[in-house]
Amino acid sequence: MAAEAAELAEALRLQADTVRRLKQERAGTEEVAEQVAKLLELKARLGVDDGRPRFLLKTPKGTRDYGPKQMAIRERVFSTIISCFKRHGAEVIDTPVFELKETLTGKYGEDSKLIYDLKDQGGELLSLRYDLTVPFARYLAMNKITNIKRYHIAKVYRRDNPAMTRGRYREFYQCDFDIAGQFDPMIPDAECLKIVYEILSALQLGDFLVKVNDRRILDGMFAVCGVPDNKFRTICSSVDKLDKVMWEDVRSEIVGEKGLSTEAADCIGEYVRLHGGLDLVEELLQDPKLSQNKLAREGLADMKLLFEYLMLFGIADKISFDLSLARGLDYYTGVIYEAVLLQQQNDHVEEPATVGSVAGGGRYDGLVGMFDPKGKKVPCVGVSIGIERIFSLMEQKMEASEEKIRTTDTQVLVASAQKKLLEERLKLISELWDSGIKAEMLYKKNPKLLNQLQYCEDTGIPLVAIIGEQELKDGVVKLRDVATREEVDIRRENLVEEIKKRTCQP
Repeated sequence: MAAEAAELAEALRLQADTVRRLKQERAGTEEVAEQVAKLLELKARLGVDDGRPRFLLKTPKGTRDYGPKQMAIRERVFSTIISCFKRHGAEVIDTPVFELKETLTGKYGEDSKLIYDLKDQGGELLSLRYDLTVPFARYLAMNKITNIKRYHIAKVYRRDNPAMTRGRYREFYQCDFDIAGQFDPMIPDAECLKIVYEILSALQLGDFLVKVNDRRILDGMFAVCGVPDNKFRTICSSVDKLDKVMWEDVRSEIVGEKGLSTEAADCIGEYVRLHGGLDLVEELLQDPKLSQNKLAREGLADMKLLFEYLMLFGIADKISFDLSLARGLDYYTGVIYEAVLLQQQNDHVEEPATVGSVAGGGRYDGLVGMFDPKGKKVPCVGVSIGIERIFSLMEQKMEASEEKIRTTDTQVLVASAQKKLLEERLKLISELWDSGIKAEMLYKKNPKLLNQLQYCEDTGIPLVAIIGEQELKDGVVKLRDVATREEVDIRRENLVEEIKKRTCQP
């Protein structure tokens, strides 16, 4: 035992040295945090002399706790998103947090390695859900549903290397909206893009752009550039990195690592640099190479129709047809899109740089058929809002503005002006609760009035209902506006109505 303790103590000393060195070198915050976590773990294992066990108090890697202020921001964002989904007529569903492993396997291409597998506990091989789309497709096939417009907000899990400062976690929420059913081309697709536009506009995160492309156009482009059929998906995965790295790096990967000819790579390079609007769609419909490919021609015809609908929705100026957009998931079959936030333009930069993706989605007409015993297809299109990145941006925005964030919805504090009025406060607060008023009181028999008013200032409660001996005799309550400090006597029987009127509650 002594030898083991000495060994742990030495490991502890070395780890402490590592943390000090990283801090001196001003290493990245994530690397320092990881080493500090290791240090704390060693300390916990070493324990203390009093014989009590020491617990390592940290959240698992790639996860975080959310305090009242963070939850207030989350609820505000969720409320905006759910209101939009409901405005567009969506129903809500829920599915289990884990699925049979075979349900998820083979649906995500190269990202399948990020699926969390669970130990076999009951004769079934299970995995934590990677997204909400595959469980939705399983739900449709299992219940033989061929027509639904649904939304689903829930946590998903990815065995990823987290970058939490950029809103990338191992456990995070997704907010999905999907339309399943056989409809005329591009009408549901246009509505999904309209939803992205409405949500990002309402959240006021800054300027944004929604990039669109079509898997058929991509596949047609690969075909005319001489990419072998069996390399379409792996090349697509490389092209999908163009929002993060330069074309030269992608070219090196698809030639050096994936064995594509330099001629084919250069041909792809000519196309993936293109982006525009309806004018680019028209131009590519006349392209001598692409126009000869059946898949590309179908995709371009639908893209033209999509832009016509987007113009009618009045949002075409926020949409960019971008041939570099690939989205790596295997199940997409048609239109794909991704919304990115733009940094502020300045005089020295020709085009605004992107901050990062905050929404994405597309058409996946074959996914439900993969689960149906007869292979019956249900056409689907949907969008997923990148909620964690939005939360990170909202938190930064709130901190920068120093805006005071209310963490409760309390409308009124029931207060007393003199001592020995606890019973009267309890009677009044009970009346308010029974009438649907959100009310609080301090848990003291004889709190000072100043302390009660200060509590309202600190927590943002807008009103104080003050009772004193004189008010009780007169059958009134003194209602104080915390912001203006104005006070008015209100008849007890009219108090509920007055509070509702002042706090805009129906």
